[in-house]
Amino acid sequence: KYNSKSKLNQYVNTLIKKYNNIPDSKNQKRMNYRDKRESFFSPTECDQGKERTILVHAFSKSYAMTGWRLGVCMGPSDLIAKMGLCLETISSCVPPFIQKAGIEALKGSQSEILGMREEYRKRRDVIVDGLNSLPGVSCLNPKGAFYAFPNIQGTGKSSREFADFMLDEAGVALTPGTIFGEQGEGYVRLSYCCSVDNIKRGIERMKGALDDDVVSF
Repeated sequence: KYNSKSKLNQYVNTLIKKYNNIPDSKNQKRMNYRDKRESFFSPTECDQGKERTILVHAFSKSYAMTGWRLGVCMGPSDLIAKMGLCLETISSCVPPFIQKAGIEALKGSQSEILGMREEYRKRRDVIVDGLNSLPGVSCLNPKGAFYAFPNIQGTGKSSREFADFMLDEAGVALTPGTIFGEQGEGYVRLSYCCSVDNIKRGIERMKGALDDDVVSF
């Protein structure tokens, strides 16, 4: 996401020259820690999803409905019609009980979401502080979702090497940044969906593994 609408438009126009359509994921929209005074723009604001952008929203993150496979997609009418045909051919429709659950999620009180977001904010602060305390690791404060994406270049390890090292030596599972493309080299991704206690325990294990690695080196 981009803070400047003009920069966003430039980015979208660049993508349009290369791709026919641009997906805009809103899966994490309600998991947003931005101050209300901060500007927030997304690709679908450029054409309201009528020409080249496609808005994708799922219930898995905001409503903790992982695995229910329920979501909404909005975009150019001809493309959405083809998507509907494809969905009907593959799975017919979303099971009725899941449809009812989705309606209840949208129409019901949103207070649980606010509480969940504040809990994730606390976990974010703990994991970011912890990651920044590790030798060779630096991490920016994410503005949404429940993932941290620290820079690990200072450790001298590649993303894959760092991920394998942490799994083998610290028992901590994380994702190499290269999973998201070659530009992710030098970074790893961690989820903070677990409890604060487990986050602290994981950071302690990571620190111990890095300290031992320095000593052995």
